[in-house]
Amino acid sequence: MSVQDRIRYTSLHSRLMSAEQAATLIDNNANVGMSGFTGASYPKVLPKAIADFARSEHAAGRPYKINVWTGASTAPECDGALAEAHAINQRLPFNTDRHMRQEINNGDVNFIDMHLSHVAQQAWFGFLGHMHVAIIEVLGITEDGHLIPSTAIGNNQTWLDMADKVILEINTGLPIQMEGMHDIPMDNAIPPHRKPINMTRADDRIGEKYLKVDLNKIAAIVESNAPDRDNVFSEPDDKSKQIAAYIVDFLSHEIKKGRLPKEMLPIQSGVGNVANAVLAGLLTGPFENLYGYTEVLQDGMLDLIRAGKMATASATAISLSAKAFQDFADNIDFYRERIILRPQEISNHPELVRRLGIIGMNSMIEADIYGNINSTHVMGTSMMNGIGGSGDFARNSFLNFFVTPSTAKDDKISCIVPMVSHVDHTEHDTQIIVTEQGLADLRGLAPRQRAKVMIEKCAHPDYRDQLQDYYDRALQTAKGIHTPHILTEALSWHEQFLKTGSMKM
Repeated sequence: MSVQDRIRYTSLHSRLMSAEQAATLIDNNANVGMSGFTGASYPKVLPKAIADFARSEHAAGRPYKINVWTGASTAPECDGALAEAHAINQRLPFNTDRHMRQEINNGDVNFIDMHLSHVAQQAWFGFLGHMHVAIIEVLGITEDGHLIPSTAIGNNQTWLDMADKVILEINTGLPIQMEGMHDIPMDNAIPPHRKPINMTRADDRIGEKYLKVDLNKIAAIVESNAPDRDNVFSEPDDKSKQIAAYIVDFLSHEIKKGRLPKEMLPIQSGVGNVANAVLAGLLTGPFENLYGYTEVLQDGMLDLIRAGKMATASATAISLSAKAFQDFADNIDFYRERIILRPQEISNHPELVRRLGIIGMNSMIEADIYGNINSTHVMGTSMMNGIGGSGDFARNSFLNFFVTPSTAKDDKISCIVPMVSHVDHTEHDTQIIVTEQGLADLRGLAPRQRAKVMIEKCAHPDYRDQLQDYYDRALQTAKGIHTPHILTEALSWHEQFLKTGSMKM
């Protein structure tokens, strides 16, 4: 199907142009809202054209950088291309590209790490500034001038509503048969005029199937024909399988105790190999008729749907490996009836997470013995990716799990430490921590009780005595022992690693 065929509102054919032409419509220092959420539905051709335009401006001695707001991460041909061209001044709210990460940690990009549920509302409140341009990937335009969303919704409707002008990328390489899979509420009221969100089940539909835009804002339409980022997941290793087994056993135990209903509660899963392994564990577990209510639908959740284990999955993006996406495209009619894609202010909304009783599972970089979680910073100062949606789910879920292998860098780093080097989730929001060593259920425990369980259940044997020694001495020397610490040593493990390349004392 040609790009003209996908623009069923034919009077817009005249706005088709090249990516190079469209790039010149974006001024220096513009606030640009881009589509894109975890490697899905990001612009495929405009970022390179913007990067090339930035290089030409730099060569002519003129400044050129833009501020990029997205839903979450994009891909090398988007974030990477712009970072390599030094075309970004500000970036929010999440990033996984290594070139952009380097620019952030070098101090060349001002990165604003935000809870994903906060982005759209803070934009509407005016906290982030004025939006000049929206660049949104869509699958087509209907006869009524509505936009057919692509593989992610993210903050797209907010960007379309707020921007002065809009540039559309119509991706003819993604299946138009996704039309009808989306659910987009149109109520953008801000306090004190907000209304309740009318959802009581994970599979409730409360919005419309299309994105809407003032057609007079559309300054350009550009064709692309490229797949989303290939989100390659490795086969679950032994550590990931063990973490998954602990979680499955724990959920079964909670059902037996009557703390979880037999039909389970909706599941949220973060992105990555460990998260995918947990979903694989659910595939072989005793649970039936599951519901997904998450940010990103990845390979493992698709497996659950295909196997009949999961009835419906709600997300804001579909982020799959190439192999899984081919299955999705080949069986689009089947999946369209079982997958709902929503804006991220709905997929991550704290009110809905709490009301629906979500079971949240997210990864972390490190945890300390009292249950504080670092999800974002390596050795306290270097940004990895960002907090993403983990905070939205951690504080509001019925149950929340944080998972990680107990060590990193060939056991030279302990992921369980005396004090985390950066705090994203405090001990007040943390319920259950899981490593391949075991599961620490921290519910209803005071700090000293938490420390005992964390050291016993989650720490790697190479570091268990070292942690116990720190804790025992803290009990003896701290002025107050509600949460005992030796302040001169609390971050010494990180200092030790930076000096010697190992946390082992």
